[in-house]
Amino acid sequence: MPLTPLDIHNKEFARGFRGYDEDDVNEFLDQVIKDYETVMREKKELKDKVEQLNERVSHFSNIETTLNKSILVAQETAEEVKENAKKESKLIIKEAEKNADRIINEALHKSRSIALEVEELKKQAKVFRTRLKMLVEAQLDLVENNDWDGLFEMDFDNEEEESDNQREQSSQY
Repeated sequence: MPLTPLDIHNKEFARGFRGYDEDDVNEFLDQVIKDYETVMREKKELKDKVEQLNERVSHFSNIETTLNKSILVAQETAEEVKENAKKESKLIIKEAEKNADRIINEALHKSRSIALEVEELKKQAKVFRTRLKMLVEAQLDLVENNDWDGLFEMDFDNEEEESDNQREQSSQY
């Protein structure tokens, strides 16, 4: 067990005939006691300081461990987010490609349908034109016909009598 300043202070030495000067010894022991007390106090302060620093180191070690874990979790989460984003982007691209294909197919179908309609309308227009041309030609033939000349020479008075006779005959039936 280490000595205490009190042990040094209370220490009694046996007296001899030719011993040391008691005042010098006591003065030296007083100085040793002061120095020993100072060393012990410094030792206690240093021990307390070491404990405090150990606690702080432990605290910072815990924080470091927690931060490292948090960083790992953040990195894993970032990787998951990146993976999910890649998957989602692939799905969006596939969906967009499907929609594009559908739109293109619909547009092709519509264009084919319109092309068929245009062809049908062209055919109908040609038929109409031909019929109209035939009708106009027939009407023109009627106008140019010599029968018109006979109409201008006819006597309308006789025709009125004939018409009246025909009406009477029809009403009798």
